Amino acid sequence: MIDLTPEQAAPRIATLLAAHESRTLEFKRMGENKVVRKLLEAICAFANTEGGVLALGVADEKQGKGAARLYGTQENPEALDELARKVRTQYNPAIDTIRFLSLPCTLRDGSTGNVVLVQVPQSDKVHSIIDDGTWTRLTSGNREMTAAEIADLSYRRGVRSAESEPVPVDWTLLDTPVWAEFAATRGFSRTRPLPEQMAQLGLAEKVAGEWAPRRAAVLLFAEEPGGLLAAQGTRAEIRLVVYQGKAAEAGAKPNMKKPPRTLRGPLIRLIDETVRVLLDELSTGVELATSGFKAHHRYPERVVKEAIVNAVIHRDYRLNRDILVRIFDDRLEVENPGVFPGIITAATIAKAGSKARNPLIAKTLRDFPVPPNFDLNEGVPMMFSEMAGARLYPPQYRQNTELITESVTVTLLNQERPTVWDEVSDWIDRNGALANVDLCRISGVDTLKSSKMLKAWVEQGVLVQLTGRAKRNSAYVKPAEPPAQGDLLSDALDNKLQNIEKTR
Repeated sequence: MIDLTPEQAAPRIATLLAAHESRTLEFKRMGENKVVRKLLEAICAFANTEGGVLALGVADEKQGKGAARLYGTQENPEALDELARKVRTQYNPAIDTIRFLSLPCTLRDGSTGNVVLVQVPQSDKVHSIIDDGTWTRLTSGNREMTAAEIADLSYRRGVRSAESEPVPVDWTLLDTPVWAEFAATRGFSRTRPLPEQMAQLGLAEKVAGEWAPRRAAVLLFAEEPGGLLAAQGTRAEIRLVVYQGKAAEAGAKPNMKKPPRTLRGPLIRLIDETVRVLLDELSTGVELATSGFKAHHRYPERVVKEAIVNAVIHRDYRLNRDILVRIFDDRLEVENPGVFPGIITAATIAKAGSKARNPLIAKTLRDFPVPPNFDLNEGVPMMFSEMAGARLYPPQYRQNTELITESVTVTLLNQERPTVWDEVSDWIDRNGALANVDLCRISGVDTLKSSKMLKAWVEQGVLVQLTGRAKRNSAYVKPAEPPAQGDLLSDALDNKLQNIEKTR
């Protein structure tokens, strides 16, 4: 339990009372019947959904206004102790990231007490309460999940993977040249039965006493995986579409430069062939419809290959949809069936990297003579680094949950990224005087580095430091149009107001 001082707690209490119960916030008095059971269900629901905060000792909005809602955990201290014990033992699997925060405050009757915030991050697992089911969070309230919902969440989180499911495919269809190449690399004996060798790799399991290949084995070694898995609702191909222009136009005559191309085959061949075809398309350039000039795509080859590798390795193979690769005049898009597994988001993937939704596939691919990946979680950070080195915008990730089949799209923009100075110059033109904190926000560097950049620009004569200000309030403008003193005061006030708005 983390205890705050009354001074630290006061603004949090005020914010709490002004908030409304939602998908990520629930208020709960401690004197309710069966309160501990309800609290365990709420925590389980938060972890299984988007995370959230459980405010203990606060009545909901129907029971009062303002401080009249503050009953405190003193209403039932035994329940708080019981909850603290049970959160460590009643979840399967355990939820290890729960944090209790105690806020001292004045309660509704004028006495001194505490409100406790239970902070529950979104989990990368699916949690159940022992003898009380698996729960999900609604807009307001919690609901026990059905078996189908639990299975779906397990797939979405990457706890379960379609790659591990056995499929009714004849073993002779997996005894291919690709398997022979792989087996030779691993030193497998050709006299040992194929099912036993696959089982040794985790690519087979016994069904009704007989070995059956898992979906991963078919994807990795069959000549036509998509055809063999179609009956199970799985697609395994890649569709490549080249467009004329910057958008896909609907209509009787689509704006495609050529008919879409379908690429297929065992995954190692599918990756190699897709990358080869894609690089050939990109190397020819794109004739711009508006001008007739050719635009040459400048993406680093390693980045293009990694985008394809990630799509193949991390897609959700239970979904009946192909990977879709689209080339436009100004960008390359790779759309991958499935959502981000675990707690990865578009905002965190640059640092977190990707999570292996299909670890069997990832592990097996790295053992080929020329592996497409090393399974070290270095691929996505490399993409950001390479794009920066080529002075291009970073990869743009987007999760598409509004589609019938959910997907993740990574977009590579064929546009040179402006320099930090370009962004600073534009910022000053639009907002006026620039402070150190503004440069930190623009460039993503720390205060020390931004101070050095500002000093260098002043020495180069492209910026002028405003006079008559304390060091901590230093600000900079371009020298061409120095503002009048009255304008400086106006700029300072405007910047303060903007900073206030940004922190709201």
